[in-house]
Amino acid sequence: SFTDPAVSMDLLRAVLQPSINEEIRGVFNKYMEFFQKAATNVRDNVGEEVDPEQLIQETCRSCLEQAKLLFSDGKKVVPRLPHEQAAPKRARQMDEELNRHGSPIPKKRKGRPPGQSLSNDRGISGMAAWKLKVSEPVKRDGPKWDPSRLTETTTFVLGSRANKALGMGGTRGRLYIKHPHLFKYAADPQDKHWLAEQQHMRATGGKMAYLLIEEDIRDLAASDDYR
Repeated sequence: SFTDPAVSMDLLRAVLQPSINEEIRGVFNKYMEFFQKAATNVRDNVGEEVDPEQLIQETCRSCLEQAKLLFSDGKKVVPRLPHEQAAPKRARQMDEELNRHGSPIPKKRKGRPPGQSLSNDRGISGMAAWKLKVSEPVKRDGPKWDPSRLTETTTFVLGSRANKALGMGGTRGRLYIKHPHLFKYAADPQDKHWLAEQQHMRATGGKMAYLLIEEDIRDLAASDDYR
């Protein structure tokens, strides 16, 4: 129904964008350990006022900017197309709709049972939950994030243990990719020190550690995908 080539291509891009974003996140996960170690070293050398997560995000954005040169026809600066200056309303609406409901492209399973790790997921660091922020902020909303759920009797489980319990032990962070709606608490250095002292986990150095609500993991374990 469109004769403008730019509009037609942008509509196709809007359909494919969620799938493309997911694959881009997978690429960044392969290098996240390097970024994390470097950012932690910067904080140790400069001071606590340095935010490692912000440094990592800025580095990833810089990588994406440099990657544009792959499609720049040899020019140093990638000019924006006219339709990108003011995206068609229908394309923007499609972007919003697909972001809410996910990509219509079915994911390839290649015969693996639910929960089994993908070969290209190896090496994902404990910082994997951050990957959602490459192109969009983590949405801390929904029923799983209702503050009333947390009481003095609430029990928690380490993300690494939950990952293993659901059959994804060899793929750190896979749980956060598949279930971004889950409540998770990022442990700070004092938390990790206490957890290590109580022998709940090994000393992780600069790696991230997350705590999830035990009830959520039990619900997942009893679901059809994991039963």
